[in-house]
Amino acid sequence: MRLQIACQDRVGLAKEVLNILVEYEIDLKGIEFDKAAKCLYVAFPQVAFDSFQKVMAAIRRVEGVSDVKTTSFLPNEREHNELVTLLKILPDGVISIDNRGNVVTANQASLVDLGRAEEEVIGQPLQSLLKGFNFSRWLEKEEVLSQTLKLSANNEEFVTDLLPINVTDEEGNVQLVGAVVNLKSHTRLGQQINAFRDDNNESFVNILANSTAMRRVIREAKKMSQLEAPLLIQGETGTGKELIARACHDASERSEKPFLALSCASLPDNVAESELFGYGPNAYPGSDEVGKRGIFELADGGTVFLDEVGEMSTELQTKLLRFLQDGTFRRVADENEVKVDVRVICSTQKDLANMVQEHTFREDLYYRLNVLSIHIPPLRERKQDILPLAQHFMQRFANEVGKTTPTLSKNCMDYLQNYPWPGNTRQLENAVYRAISLLDSDIVEKEMLELPTYTNEFGYLEKEFEGSLEQAVKRFEAGLLRKLYPAYPSSRQLAKKLGLSHTAIANKLREYGINKKSIKV
Repeated sequence: MRLQIACQDRVGLAKEVLNILVEYEIDLKGIEFDKAAKCLYVAFPQVAFDSFQKVMAAIRRVEGVSDVKTTSFLPNEREHNELVTLLKILPDGVISIDNRGNVVTANQASLVDLGRAEEEVIGQPLQSLLKGFNFSRWLEKEEVLSQTLKLSANNEEFVTDLLPINVTDEEGNVQLVGAVVNLKSHTRLGQQINAFRDDNNESFVNILANSTAMRRVIREAKKMSQLEAPLLIQGETGTGKELIARACHDASERSEKPFLALSCASLPDNVAESELFGYGPNAYPGSDEVGKRGIFELADGGTVFLDEVGEMSTELQTKLLRFLQDGTFRRVADENEVKVDVRVICSTQKDLANMVQEHTFREDLYYRLNVLSIHIPPLRERKQDILPLAQHFMQRFANEVGKTTPTLSKNCMDYLQNYPWPGNTRQLENAVYRAISLLDSDIVEKEMLELPTYTNEFGYLEKEFEGSLEQAVKRFEAGLLRKLYPAYPSSRQLAKKLGLSHTAIANKLREYGINKKSIKV
């Protein structure tokens, strides 16, 4: 039991209270005096109710006592419990060492970082657990100053803060009694940096963006997420177009409403139409009398993400264009109009502007979709993101399979940085997953990634080449001329640009069917 006694700061008062406890044969467990609150605290074992009432009455009669009541904790007990709770919930490792460098306390996060149980850590020299620094020599210096270092433990590197603990004694002398060591892993540091850059926008926190190019993408996406106009996200396969689309939805005022996605490349045209717009009663043999709501209806108030919109057929493009104009559509085999409030986000890895010129994508739909646009650069153009992404995937997959997070060898890191990554982030993720699944050691070597040889000029070297050299040259030649023709829309201009004769260029344009009718100028 614990009592809080409000009283004067009088000499002999505490002794009188203790005499009362002695009189009733009650053992004292603890006593404290809080000068600021002018309260005396005493702790003693549980006593019978009758005795407790008598003790309370006797203490109230002591001169200078104004109030007596029970309390749950003594001040030092409360402070200790708060400190223990604080250390327990901190996500970063915190270790306390004495002035000889031996571990006094370690919170749960630090035990995870060190890969050790508490009994293996307490009392041990910290430099035997955390490599890269001599703690004993540091603590023996005449002036011990705070430091921030990169140290390693459990095959992982940490940004480590070393903070000396100085205590002033009754005579005013300052004495070093130990230090606090704070550990911060690469993952935690990255999360905090991203949060700092995030402008309190939580939807983008989990997108790793160390490179300047990717930070610009995130910055633009945050601004566009607050707008209502259609958004077109362009980038190669595996760059994270859907991830950006979801983050834009989560950061918008539509975040409480559905986010529904449809791949335009994975479904036949008639199926895609019914998935998007739904169908009316008895529209198909075997369908019910109610019909089915499509994605646009189900996402009312939210966002619809159309992946690979460049694969959409001309007929479906026409229906999508009408929907974007006024938000209305008709279900398949239904005459009734439906109106919904949906934001459309599209993605493509194709050159839609070129497709417009080739008449494979509607020009009016292209301008309707391309109100706001984001281009996600390929991984090979943002090399600063490669190693942090690899570390992130390694930690995630290692946790999933119950393994210790491995490290990358120097050879492997160089290889990752120089590989062109045609499959971008998705390919990196899959390569790391395969390596972690088959790993028998603590180090990932280059060979474990099993990546095929690839060059930007020739693609996968293992891939079989189809056709003859002449056919390959013509395909390249035709593609180049189609791209240049809008800027140089006459055979003479084009011939001058390419350093060929007017006749040669005119023959090639005729052979490949390139003219002002086939190419939009």
